[in-house]
Formats: sequence, C-alpha cells, structure tokens
Amino acid sequence: MSPLLDLAAGRLGGVALACSDEFFAPKERLLDQAAPVAVPGRYTDRGKWMDGWESRRRRGPGHDWCVVRLGVPGVVAAVVVDTTHFRGNHPEACSVDGLAGEQGATAEGLTGPAADWVELLGRTPLEGDREQRLPVDPPRLVSHVRLNIHPDGGVARLRVLGEPLPDLRGLAGPDGRLDLAATASGGTVVACSDMAFAAAGNLLLPGDAVDMGEGWETRRRRGPGHDWAVVRLAAEATVDRVEVDTTHYKGNHPESCQLQACRAPAAGPGEVPEGGWRELVPRSPLGPHARHALAAAPGEPATHVRLLIHPDGGVSRLRVWGRVTAAGFDCAGLRRLNALPAGRAAAELLACCGSRTWAAGVAAVRPFADPAALAATAASVWERLGPDDWQEAFAAHPRIGERSASPWSTREQAGVGGAAAEVLAELADGNREYERRFGRVFLVRAAGRSAAALLANLRERLGNDPDTELRVAAAEQAEITRLRLQRLFRP
Repeated sequence: MSPLLDLAAGRLGGVALACSDEFFAPKERLLDQAAPVAVPGRYTDRGKWMDGWESRRRRGPGHDWCVVRLGVPGVVAAVVVDTTHFRGNHPEACSVDGLAGEQGATAEGLTGPAADWVELLGRTPLEGDREQRLPVDPPRLVSHVRLNIHPDGGVARLRVLGEPLPDLRGLAGPDGRLDLAATASGGTVVACSDMAFAAAGNLLLPGDAVDMGEGWETRRRRGPGHDWAVVRLAAEATVDRVEVDTTHYKGNHPESCQLQACRAPAAGPGEVPEGGWRELVPRSPLGPHARHALAAAPGEPATHVRLLIHPDGGVSRLRVWGRVTAAGFDCAGLRRLNALPAGRAAAELLACCGSRTWAAGVAAVRPFADPAALAATAASVWERLGPDDWQEAFAAHPRIGERSASPWSTREQAGVGGAAAEVLAELADGNREYERRFGRVFLVRAAGRSAAALLANLRERLGNDPDTELRVAAAEQAEITRLRLQRLFRP
C-alpha cells in the first residue's frame, strides 16, 4: 500500500486559511473529505450552489488563489485537483506553490511579500468534471500550499498527497517521549492484511474516532490465521507503552491482539521489514468499545511495529508511546533537512555557522546519506571560504561570559556560569582588549571548557599577529560547527 497521505485533510488539522475570492462557494469546502456532490435545482442568492471553492469571473489581469495550512508538514509527492461537477466554470489551468514555515503562521504573513513560496507544480491545464492527480517533482517538504487557479473558476476538492515529516524537536518532550505511531508525529501504515470496511491508516489519526468508519476494520475470517498491520514509527525509539482502542467496535472487536517490533533503519518509506521481529506485547484479550493500555517488554530500539489482531475485527486507534533515540532524531532530522526547500534548509544550517555563503553551499549539496556525509561537506565548504565569510560567521557569536539569547551559546558556555567573579572580570577585560586589537569578538570553542581554561586561551591568543589569529579563529569556528552539527537534529 502507498504510504502517501492527504496531508491537507481536515481530520489531520488541515485548514484553508485565505483566498483571493470565494464569491460563489467557500474555500473551506476544498478540504472536505466526502466526495463532491451535485444538488440539482439548489441555488443561493449568488448563484448555483456548488460543492467546492468557486471565485467570481475575472475581468482583468491576474489569477485567483487559496492558501492551505497542512494538518502535518510533509514531503509532497502529488496533488489532486478535483473539478467534479464543475463543467463550464472550472479553471483553465492550475499551479501549486509550497512554503516551509511555522504551523502558527498567520494568513497576513503567508500572503505578504516576505513569504518564501517555492514552486511545487508549474502551470498545468485542467479539465472540467474530473479528478486529476498531478505529480510534484522533485518532492519537497512544506507546511503550507497555495493553489493558484488561472484565471478563475471552481475546484471541488484539493488533496495534498505526501509523507508526513514533522520536526520532532518540537513534538517530543524533554526526555524525547511522544506517540511514535501518530500521523502527527510522522508515523505511517506501510502494509496490512485486509481493510475491507475501513482503512488501516485511520489507526494513527489524531483524537478519538467518531464512528466505526474512522478506524481499521477487516472482513470476517472463515478459516485459520489472523489480520495484521505494519506501522513505520516516526523515528527509531524505545517503546514502553501501547494503547489499543476498540471504541465503537462492540460486536466486531478482535478477540485479542499482540504487538511485535523490529529495527530496520534501512527500510524505505513504503517498505516492510522482512525479518527480525520480536515480541513487544504478548497476546492480550481485547474487550468491546474500550481503550486498552498495554505495557511493552523492554528491548532494543525499534523503527517498526506490527499489530496482530486475532482473528479479525476492528480497532479504532493504535498509540505507541516511547522515547526517540539520538540516532532516531538524527535520522529523522536529516531526512527533513534533505527535503526542505533550499532557502529553508540554509536557514536551519545557520544555527551551526553564521556564514550565509557556507549555509547555502552546504544546502546545495543535499541530499546527505548520513550525518557523516553532512559533516564532511560542511568542513569542505568552510575550507573554501575566505576572510569575509569567516568574519560573518564570527559576528554571530556573543562574547565569552555574556548572556545570550542563543540556546547553542548558552549551553556551550555552561562552564563559565559558575566561575568566580574575578575570573569573569578578567574575561570581560580580555574580551575588550581582544576586540581593540583584532576588531572582532574573541571566538573559541567553549563547550567542555572551564572559565579558567578559556581565559588562558584568550591570553595566549592575544600574542598572535592579526593574520595568524584570523586563521586560529577560523579553525575554532570549524570546530564549533562540527559540534553543533552533531546536535542539530536533537531537542
């Protein structure tokens, strides 16, 4: 089965935020999950009632548009533009833009001149009364899309198909804990034995199911065996608790369930691991219309789980709680960096080194196979830069011993916090002398060093000539960058 989901679905939190015009039919209907319908003879005071979004007829230049916030950020692989029941009033063509921003971005910010939209789909002809699936190449990670219709007209439904890929740093708790299976975390169902009555992907949706149609339900088995579904977790993690919810399934719940786990980091987004499964939760009885909390057996980290239901039936939700490992954060973060639009990828990298040329140069080499490849590229790009780029990077750092709004600098200078007052005073005097001599902030890799060690380094470097000190500072920046890249994808 395809791992692609409708990232704009309302049940995931997708919202039509703004549009240029909705005279005949409101933008909110674009994301309705039900198939579009026609109601003969139904009119409003503005014209024929249409199940979709429809703008008025344009009498001048330009085109209409609608901005949609995805329910979960993801890598968009295709869009479905459905003009069902729009026959003489459909757009001539469409195009789609994407933006990787904050989920809380306002409509004003997204429609203003500073919004960093990138093209996902160029201008493409549309036919009336037809569902049209249009591939996005290359796929890109975005949080918002803008559907442009040329020049005007009506669209019944918009589906944004892709792989959920949120930033786990903002979802996990301080200890890295979250619901690893949830679609909102990036979990996906990659295979199942059967879904005759309701799709297996519903297992991972947010909130409670409203009825049996919002769970996973298989047909009745008339022979041996059992049904199953395989879930790729948001990231590699240790699992400690599982919830299997049979809400709404009263006469058709499974008799029992069990859960297995495996670690297969090399498996692709839609691939099912071939072996290595271990028992996570032993076979446990299930009751009707109830939420069952099940303890998970301790063991090695997992990337996939397999839910087995005996012999068949319906489950409304599956929750898999656990803690993401350091390797899990790194893998998920690297996938996210690889998929971001170039400008946003460079902006993420600026947290490690303040040179814009360096950040753009590293972003241009994506995708990276692993963190080691990213580190090697970062070092190579830095070595090719010159003094102007070095100075820009240096300027992004606070003085040693001063408070900073940067969480990176605060953590790196932890060894300075408890220093004696006289040491801090000498550091402040040394910083001023260094700036008078070299015209920039004293830059040193502070992580793991005490205030006394930093002061000694400062005094030693005050004896360097300007050219030598410039190269020493550049080497220190390279070391700072290397250490920051190691933690870039972690909370």
